[in-house]
Amino acid sequence: MPIKPLNDRVLIERIKASEKSAGGILLPDSAKEKPTEGKIVATGDGRRTDEGKRLPLSVSIGDRVLFSSYAGTSVKEDGSEYLILEESEILAIVDSKPFSKAKKPSKKKKSK
Repeated sequence: MPIKPLNDRVLIERIKASEKSAGGILLPDSAKEKPTEGKIVATGDGRRTDEGKRLPLSVSIGDRVLFSSYAGTSVKEDGSEYLILEESEILAIVDSKPFSKAKKPSKKKKSK
């Protein structure tokens, strides 16, 4: 990757927009919303404190993240479009198995 983000910035590749609406209608390019989800493809070294120490980023390469619609700066490289964001503009990390550790509800019999 020829683009290397600096400090607390990350380089994100947007996840492709859906070609169809929820009802199955094909959408033209002008009607598609820009996705607010992407995959981190490069990271900076982290933010510097006032003492000069580096604070590591909370995200890493390969993480799927959510960000706001107007966050970051768009960059085109080798025919692909990327987004450069500050780490603080990332809203959440998307876990591929978000409920795998969640407790299952216990089945108790109700007494009448």
